[in-house]
Amino acid sequence: MNQPIDEDRDLVRSAKEGDFDAFDALVRRHERRIFSLALRIVRQRQDAEEVVQQTFLSVVEKIADFRGEARFATWLSRIATNHALALLRKRAVRRTVPLADDRREESYDEVPHPEYIAQWRETPEQIAGRRETRRLLADALEQLDEKYRLVFLLRDVEGLSIDETAHALDISVSNVKIRLLRARLMLRERLTREFGDESTRVSPDHKHS
Repeated sequence: MNQPIDEDRDLVRSAKEGDFDAFDALVRRHERRIFSLALRIVRQRQDAEEVVQQTFLSVVEKIADFRGEARFATWLSRIATNHALALLRKRAVRRTVPLADDRREESYDEVPHPEYIAQWRETPEQIAGRRETRRLLADALEQLDEKYRLVFLLRDVEGLSIDETAHALDISVSNVKIRLLRARLMLRERLTREFGDESTRVSPDHKHS
């Protein structure tokens, strides 16, 4: 099996040997991305900053254990995700509001059919290039239930594997797949309502006719 290409490999090797400048370079290279990830999960700037600090403290403690089986960026994202989720759970306990981490096994039968079905007025590539599309996606993502939002963030935004996402959220692989499907369908429907051609809209009951 081929090892993943890791553009941080040389810096990681030097950091393992105690080169502080190399570690500092890794922090500067990834700090903004990790902050963005943390902010999308915890939704509060101060908490996101705390996650970043905890993440890089963990890296100092654990970098000797990094074996390069995944890219350093992926390994770093997993650490940041774990800290962010831990903070969410701590916050939920303080507020006596449970974190949306329902472990009940879900079924594909529970996935609702889209209510708004229509052809898009433009190609997906053209729509993806629009600035407003990012805003719409960000708004739609904020409106998703927590359990769907977190799965979509980790799998489709951060690029964690299905297994890594399941491990980070402490849910089954099956639930990751189903929740990811539901999140993708809900986000696509939101975009379809915005960019769909009303004249081509069809009733969900007649989509196979």
